[in-house]
Amino acid sequence: MNTDCQPSDPLWLTIARRDLGIEETPGKETTPAIRRWLIELGAWWRDDATPWCGVALAYWMKEAGAPIPKQYYRARAWLDWGTALNQPALGCVVVFERRGGGHVGLVVGRNELDYLLVLGGNQGDKVCIASFSPDRVLGYRWPLLDLAGYQDALPMLSAARPISTNEA
Repeated sequence: MNTDCQPSDPLWLTIARRDLGIEETPGKETTPAIRRWLIELGAWWRDDATPWCGVALAYWMKEAGAPIPKQYYRARAWLDWGTALNQPALGCVVVFERRGGGHVGLVVGRNELDYLLVLGGNQGDKVCIASFSPDRVLGYRWPLLDLAGYQDALPMLSAARPISTNEA
């Protein structure tokens, strides 16, 4: 797992970066880390077959001491959480439209094609950084914490990541 972080990362993003590489366990088993998140969040289910992008985000926010939405497991519930932002900021929550629901993650940068680079759970069945079209964005959110220092331009990162097509 990658523990690299940037000095300007908000705490929840630093925590999320530590989980890069966690993958779903195929079949009936559940990845221990994801099961632990579900237990700590009080979820009534204990498997990683259920979409878990909101679960990962809620765990990272809770670990950082930030509040989480009541229905944290629903990606679109994050649209009513925190403070709305007009544009992305490093570490902000981004909610995407997705066929059959939504997807949620943390913005870590942009690439030269102007796609958002997002660290999230359940992106290709793992915690990773993936590229997303800004056309899919429903909203950007920030916890009800101080935004100072995080409104700078997003870092420019490599476009080598494929565009995400699997967040279910």
